[in-house]
Amino acid sequence: MSRDKLYTKKGDDGTTGLLSGKRVNKHHIRIKAYGTVDELNVWVGMIRNFKTDKNTDKTLVKIQQELMIIASQLSDDTAFEVSKLVKVLEPIREEEVNHLEDQIDQINNDLPELKNFVIPGGHMVVSYAHLARCACRRAERFITELNEIENVPKIIIAYINRLSDYLFILSRKLVKDYEVEEIKWIAQKK
Repeated sequence: MSRDKLYTKKGDDGTTGLLSGKRVNKHHIRIKAYGTVDELNVWVGMIRNFKTDKNTDKTLVKIQQELMIIASQLSDDTAFEVSKLVKVLEPIREEEVNHLEDQIDQINNDLPELKNFVIPGGHMVVSYAHLARCACRRAERFITELNEIENVPKIIIAYINRLSDYLFILSRKLVKDYEVEEIKWIAQKK
């Protein structure tokens, strides 16, 4: 029984294929957008390597599955109505954004009010949450840049924006859960 080879050599010229079959440069904004979503998914997975409560772990797995959907949607450069992807994959919906908002509210209700920026760190898992948040913000920048030249579903932009909020509040929760000090940034006055 023969297996297909993992490598195709098609990208050796610096291009990659989109879902439509069209080839674009590997530095195309669409590739940067879904590539950064892929990186974000890895950072979320890094958080999962640490002990968290059942709800957080379940939420993180759900987020990773949703990021796979978003990356797939972003790899599709065809109109939404004619997309092959729509026939096989349920796109991100408002319910996923609402779920993130519910998780943010639940976590935030259990934390002290924050009136300052925080200095990331204190524990490795807290730092991973901040790295995920930063990758999320970068993905958001690439996605909104792509949206300026090609239509990106607004729900994807809303989801990624809300996810960065979730990752920030998760970092604060992890500070509390791991009993490390949350260092607030207080600007020195001149």
